[in-house]
Amino acid sequence: MTFSEPSRLGLLTFHYRPVHKGRGLEPICNLQAWTQDSYYHEGDRLLGGVFVVHSEYSSPELTFTEEPKPISCEGFHIRFYRDVLAMVFAIEEINRSPDLLPNITLGFQIFDSCTSQTRAIQGLLEVLTGKQQQVPGYHCSPHSMPLGLVGEILSSTSVPLARISGLFHFSQHLKQNGFCVCRYDDAFKKISYGSVLSTLSDKLQFPSFLRTVPSSTFQNIALARLMGYFGWTWIGIIISDDEVGMLGGQSMKRVIEQNGGCVAFMEKVHLSYPRAKILSIVKVSQRHDVKVIIVHSSEVHVKMLMEAFYSQNVTDKVFVFSASFTVTLGLFPRQTWPLFNGSLAIVLHFTNMPGFKEFLTHLHPLRDPSDKFIKLFWEKAFNCKWPDTNGTQVTTNTEKDGRPLPCSENQTLHKMVTHLFELDDLGSTYHTYLAVYALAHALDSVMSCKPGQGPFVNGECADVNNIQPWQVLHYVRKVNVTLNIGADLYFDMNGDALSAYDILNIQILSNGDIRLVKVGSYDSQKGEEVQVNTTSILWAEDNQIPRSVCSEKCPPGYRRAPREGQPVCCFECIPCSQGEISDPGDECIKCPIDQWSNEKRDQCIQKVREFLSFEEPLGLTLTTSAVFLTFITCSVLGVFLRYKDTPIVKANNRGLSYLLLTSLMLCFLCSFIFIGLPQTFTCMLRQTVFGVIFSISVSSVLAKTIVVVIAFKSTHPNGQTRRWLASKTPNCTVLISSLIQVLICLFWLVKSPPFAEMNIVTYKEKIIIECNEGDSIFFYCMLGYMGLLAIVSFIVAFLSRNLPGSFNEAKLITFSMLVFVSVWISFIPAYLSTRGKYMVAVEVFAILCSSAGLLGCIFFPKCYIILVRPERNIRNKLIGKRRFGSIKSE
Repeated sequence: MTFSEPSRLGLLTFHYRPVHKGRGLEPICNLQAWTQDSYYHEGDRLLGGVFVVHSEYSSPELTFTEEPKPISCEGFHIRFYRDVLAMVFAIEEINRSPDLLPNITLGFQIFDSCTSQTRAIQGLLEVLTGKQQQVPGYHCSPHSMPLGLVGEILSSTSVPLARISGLFHFSQHLKQNGFCVCRYDDAFKKISYGSVLSTLSDKLQFPSFLRTVPSSTFQNIALARLMGYFGWTWIGIIISDDEVGMLGGQSMKRVIEQNGGCVAFMEKVHLSYPRAKILSIVKVSQRHDVKVIIVHSSEVHVKMLMEAFYSQNVTDKVFVFSASFTVTLGLFPRQTWPLFNGSLAIVLHFTNMPGFKEFLTHLHPLRDPSDKFIKLFWEKAFNCKWPDTNGTQVTTNTEKDGRPLPCSENQTLHKMVTHLFELDDLGSTYHTYLAVYALAHALDSVMSCKPGQGPFVNGECADVNNIQPWQVLHYVRKVNVTLNIGADLYFDMNGDALSAYDILNIQILSNGDIRLVKVGSYDSQKGEEVQVNTTSILWAEDNQIPRSVCSEKCPPGYRRAPREGQPVCCFECIPCSQGEISDPGDECIKCPIDQWSNEKRDQCIQKVREFLSFEEPLGLTLTTSAVFLTFITCSVLGVFLRYKDTPIVKANNRGLSYLLLTSLMLCFLCSFIFIGLPQTFTCMLRQTVFGVIFSISVSSVLAKTIVVVIAFKSTHPNGQTRRWLASKTPNCTVLISSLIQVLICLFWLVKSPPFAEMNIVTYKEKIIIECNEGDSIFFYCMLGYMGLLAIVSFIVAFLSRNLPGSFNEAKLITFSMLVFVSVWISFIPAYLSTRGKYMVAVEVFAILCSSAGLLGCIFFPKCYIILVRPERNIRNKLIGKRRFGSIKSE
């Protein structure tokens, strides 16, 4: 009775046949489509191994009408066989060691997966069952059962192996009466030397999986930082079309985007793809104009892709290979090698293994006949053939004319080892070596356990005559040793070994030789930045670092504007706004509050500090005008003092004229307080001094107006009106009027004094250093009171403008007040509509104009009579011919 289930890679058949003595049906698992060869070496304790030795396999078409032909492995490659030899070398080294497992000899059983999951699973099942003709879970082999499994290099193959080894329970065989009496044990442990898929760190899914390499999480970080180091932000990703490729590709894409890069495309590739689909991947890379492509796949899947790039003459790409890709250019056609020139590869860090090169040198087919792979290696190394045991020829290489070359037992590897085994990259080989030592140290801990001090229940130790794999697994997790080669060997809580990566540069020399040059490193444990020696890198084009960006970096002063519907790495450049500059990330940032952007928008410069200074033309003009008017006022005062006894000076109270001229002189001088750098002290003096002095001036004018009215209304020398002139009424008017303004200013200084401040709001590109008037109500009260005095003076003078006399000062006062009021009424809208130094200039201008108006209108006519028309400076000319009598204006 047979039930058959076809699969893509083989035919899985289950047979049931009678067992003697009526014991029922014996289940047999037989993967008939594969021919399974293994490399077996006896020992007290066995270690299993599943390795890639052949890079390809042939899958005959299933007709379902006849027995399928066996699937054969093809493409034997020395680079993969080197990993097998590393396990053999490590076991031989351990067996010779007097310190590690001194009384135990290790053996091994190694299977070739041929990069096939089905083949790898078959190898694992044979490890679990002891031979092909058994159902998983039963071990009835005459050989001892392996305590652990080393392998595989491919994550895609490791996943099913890890699931099976973690889920299947298998038995420790016991022979009784010629029959298998089987009992179940716990999960079988597996240590990978190359699988970096981060999912394998999940101990719920893969409880018995460990590895001597770090998770791909660290590899993705290293790749992202490597992209950033060279400024590559526009990147393509090639992944294998399987679960491992998809998970790894998505994780890598996420990390790259988190580090500021963009993935232009992520295409899947597989060795089973038709050529048309492979060519479409090449066209996608050309359409996106990507210069850098990350290859996150094993080399077996990439072979056809590289051939497609070569056939389309696409030679301007820089490939960056992840740790999933084993740098073995011998797998690729020689004409495609130039495509690898200048590419980079992330590989596992390794150190030299003393004696390994000598071990390889002494390899020979006659040395170990149980090695099923060494004859294939010999044929490939020397381009020859060995006769098989049946007398037929087993040939992997022939001459150009097709005639096979005979292999010789006298051939040696002494001068070929370095070239054949590519010893400049021992990443996976070194970690195979570590995996074997991890199992050996765990087994040594089991053997050296002292009763009562063991890790199990009640301090028990494992039975050395019946060691269970789960017991070894417990010790493997606890391994923490330093090997003789100086390497630290231990696993974290996820069963991962923290390690470092090396960055290799693939260099194809003009003579066709291949060099793998270490140009950098990344320590996953320290998490530091990638270290790259750019001078050691040989790039393919002009030895210049390639550019791979969607949009070039914006020039200084510009920022990125994303293109709609495209990744963030594709953008337009638009100028930064005023007050902003571009940062290294092509974004605009605001300048500090006291700075402003320059014309190019590439740096912040100190804002211009603006105030009305003495040096600038406007300030200099006002200063000169104030000095000139002060000099004129002093001159007028000097004239009045010189001619103080003349009638025109004595008229209308000579003392008031002196006071008015002095106050006008101070008005001109107070404009100097407004010019220059504002400080708190000068700000407090500006408006208050100006208000008090102008109040004195206007009060003096008001007092003079009152004197004129009283003088012309008086008709009797000894009358009551004359007594008003002789009294202190004018002086009291000036004193009281000025005192009110003084009180307003004092209350202003106490309640809300003005202070200096930097105004950064009015003009964004400059700082205005100005005086803040505090509570503006006091400022307008001061101006309003001054205006009130001026209006009263104007009204009184206007009403007395028609009084008789050839020289009526009331007319002069009327005109002067009209000029004064007009100036200050015009000042208010001009003051409110200007800012900064121009506001100050407007006020200074109003002070000078109003003061000059008083000076000119009141005193210039008098000076004209005194200096030019002295004949009119007599009493009769001043009072005319009316009946008023003499006027004593003192």
